[in-house]
Amino acid sequence: MRERANSAWRALIGGMLTTGLFALPASAQDAAPAPTAAPAALPPDGPRPPVALGIGPWRYDSSAGPIDVKVITRQLDHPWALAFLPDGSTLVTERSGRLRIIRNGTLDPVAIAGLPPINPTSIGGLYDIAIDPDFANNRRIYLSYVKPDPQNHDQTTVAVMSAIYDGGMALSDVKDIFVADAWFGARPWPARCCGQGPGWGSWGGRILFGPDGKLFITVGDRNYGEMAQQPDGDFGKILRINPDGSIPADNPFVGQPGWNPQIWTLGHRNPLGLAFHPQTGQLWESEFGPRGGDELNIIEKGQNYGWISVTQGQHYDGTPAQGIREVAGMTDPVIAFGPPSVNPGDLAWYDGAMFPAWQGSLFMPSFTEGLMRITLDAAGKANVAEHLIEDLKQRLRAVSVAPDGSLYVITDEERGTVLRISKRP
Repeated sequence: MRERANSAWRALIGGMLTTGLFALPASAQDAAPAPTAAPAALPPDGPRPPVALGIGPWRYDSSAGPIDVKVITRQLDHPWALAFLPDGSTLVTERSGRLRIIRNGTLDPVAIAGLPPINPTSIGGLYDIAIDPDFANNRRIYLSYVKPDPQNHDQTTVAVMSAIYDGGMALSDVKDIFVADAWFGARPWPARCCGQGPGWGSWGGRILFGPDGKLFITVGDRNYGEMAQQPDGDFGKILRINPDGSIPADNPFVGQPGWNPQIWTLGHRNPLGLAFHPQTGQLWESEFGPRGGDELNIIEKGQNYGWISVTQGQHYDGTPAQGIREVAGMTDPVIAFGPPSVNPGDLAWYDGAMFPAWQGSLFMPSFTEGLMRITLDAAGKANVAEHLIEDLKQRLRAVSVAPDGSLYVITDEERGTVLRISKRP
């Protein structure tokens, strides 16, 4: 079994002590903004209430030297993911069900047309975007989303569509290449243990092409954790398919009776981030757990990551967690965070040229801990080394390395933003 790294508190405190990260406001307008009105109450592991973002830009000293942070756009409705295109433009998804494009640093006010019906209930909606490795020739993009049942809009599932994007303002040849195998969400919900939440949560929805050209899809457990251990289902799994939706012959459970051949790994609650290490080729994953218990995992073919039988967090109704680590047949996380929860987002390995000191670092955005920089020591053990832009108090959803080596960070807010982190001239 892989040895779990330090607990979240040790990792986070240690990271804070070693960073020496200080904010230097660019002007009086960059002073910490006053928080907006907060809800009357939040669950113990809920995200912090929204905080108004200042005008910026912001200046910081970091482990990579002085950096600038500026707003590219602040006109997005809960943005979830972005992708860079070869022509220099950037596609951005909004969870409300719109696909937007930024050209020359400016957000087009008109959304790209052609999307199918999408259900944005609660935290559902339009999720991730992946660019086909052969985009230069086939112009294909892939989008994950919450698909409503045509017969009952309250019944939903996770789906991935493929479409042609030619650079204009509409998609064409839009078609689903994956639709998860269970529709639910309307009351009454199935009987479930441990005080799990409503059926419109824990979607997963991250998609990523691997070095071999296969498409990986994270599918959350829909707050029905019992499905995560069911070998014949899609929920609570990381799946692997071909770009046309067919099943690769080398998937681990192909040909095994009673097993879903799309499964790559199982035992996941709400996997929200995926990134391949640029040197080792290992697939890393971030996962939102219950009341803490957030995880950073190395994803290995055919492995079981424990949920709901094993959790690093606390069940919502107080049911004791059954086996925190080193449980036979289950793979432990590299890092377990919390409680409290850090609400992790997507992942990005830094391999750009702008920040040589960050080469080989893994970046993980968080709703509560800023942009976390994770490093590997000589033994390959992962530790949180630095927290960036934590003082902005934004709910960070995704991070991407731009072609020029800068970092683009998305804030999942009602007035969501795209931030750019660059080297100070």
